[in-house]
Amino acid sequence: MSLKEWAENGWIRSHQAAKSEIESLRLAADEDLKDAATIGLSPAWRFNIAYNAALTLCTVVLAAEGYRPERDNKHYRTIGALKEVFGKPASDLADYLDHCRGKRHDVTDEGARNISAAEADELIAAVRELTKMVGTWIAKVHPELG
Repeated sequence: MSLKEWAENGWIRSHQAAKSEIESLRLAADEDLKDAATIGLSPAWRFNIAYNAALTLCTVVLAAEGYRPERDNKHYRTIGALKEVFGKPASDLADYLDHCRGKRHDVTDEGARNISAAEADELIAAVRELTKMVGTWIAKVHPELG
């Protein structure tokens, strides 16, 4: 299903992103990624911060394509957009981030703290990969926004 079809279904809406918005989002993701790697924070908190960076980068992708998610299932749609925009190369990463979405819900909404340091480190590594992927894609597909 295309992003256009998502919009027709009311899952996302049109949005004209400005270069300053994209730059601000990318800077916020970079700062979150840096914070997630901070020694001394609990694994659950590091995981949560890294997840936020990933979600912000997915927001960059959706915004650059001219859309913004609606409130219902906002995180799910924002992460799912990776598959729609990047296709197969991002499929495994999008699935992993969606899995992390569920864990993040447990951490923030349920108060669970069952995140290991290894899980936090794994998500941080995935967000670093996503940062490179988004940067390369912006430069190639939407240079006016980079």
